[in-house]
Amino acid sequence: MAELNTNPEKSGNRVRTKKAALRVDLTAMVDLAFLLITFFMLTTTLSKPKAMDVVMPVGESGAVPQSRTMTICLGNNNKAVWYLGEPQNPKIPATITDYGKSGLRRAITKVRDEVRKTTGKDLIVVIKPAETSIYENLVNTLDEMNINNIQQFAIANIDKTDIDLLKQKQAF
Repeated sequence: MAELNTNPEKSGNRVRTKKAALRVDLTAMVDLAFLLITFFMLTTTLSKPKAMDVVMPVGESGAVPQSRTMTICLGNNNKAVWYLGEPQNPKIPATITDYGKSGLRRAITKVRDEVRKTTGKDLIVVIKPAETSIYENLVNTLDEMNINNIQQFAIANIDKTDIDLLKQKQAF
């Protein structure tokens, strides 16, 4: 800042005392600021981790009835192929879909309702990601299991028949 110094004209014999410049010591304020920053850093939770519960089977299980097993094969370009039953003789033939609300969610809802109507039991879903699928598609499929309240699902390795099915539907 600029400082204006002027020499007063001599107007008498008065001698003025010089006033020292006002100096504020900010050391205490800085200490208080660092104490507050430290307090809030140690007491604040930045973000809580989000994790999906995965239930693993305890013992060996028996054969799974194919009449209530839906297989979802995850392919590339955000496409999936699903069918109900065995791949050679499906109850519902293989259909290609996407991961949207009108795609995979609608298919799971439709098959779940049909299985409950015909067998009176819950649907079992087997998710088989291909080498060409991306991790986001697997997460989206697991989210759909949670949204549709599918209690029994498994992630399995994809086999040759399912890879051939994906190639046939141009999703591999």
